[in-house]
Amino acid sequence: MTIASGPITQICWVSDDIEASERLLGEQFGVGEWTRLPDIEFGAETTTLRGEPVRFVVHVSLAYAGDLQLELIQPVEGPTIHAEFLAAHGPGLHHVCFEVEDVEAACAAAQSAGVPVLMRGSMMGGEIEFAYLDGSAGGAPYIELARIGPAMREFYDSLKSASASASSAGVEA
Repeated sequence: MTIASGPITQICWVSDDIEASERLLGEQFGVGEWTRLPDIEFGAETTTLRGEPVRFVVHVSLAYAGDLQLELIQPVEGPTIHAEFLAAHGPGLHHVCFEVEDVEAACAAAQSAGVPVLMRGSMMGGEIEFAYLDGSAGGAPYIELARIGPAMREFYDSLKSASASASSAGVEA
């Protein structure tokens, strides 16, 4: 059984300065409108790091390049694979994301294939479920698996429309 199949729906950079990353991708690469979501808190009741409950806070910014979601994450507080990556490597490309229908089944397939599941969680009452896998065997730091619920899908679609409108109007972020 495969863990997930394409397409990749998101790529993410981890940054220590989310505003500077938005500017770079907007000005130099034409990425349309960014939507910044500051101080998103993940609770220990819904999130684990290497199997242990964790609480953390991150800033997130989202935009689209066509149908591909671009995500920026800036760790603010608490232990995460994002903060670990930033400490070890500095800002940079962090993960690619595949959407899956069943995160539990995808994680079981990953474990069976010898691919470690490093971090898992959910937010918005389960509207998003995610898992980060060790992607180092394939040359990427991490692979994210995500199940997106209907309310979150609607939010993402509205961001994609705003980004497309901004890009077609020649508006820079």
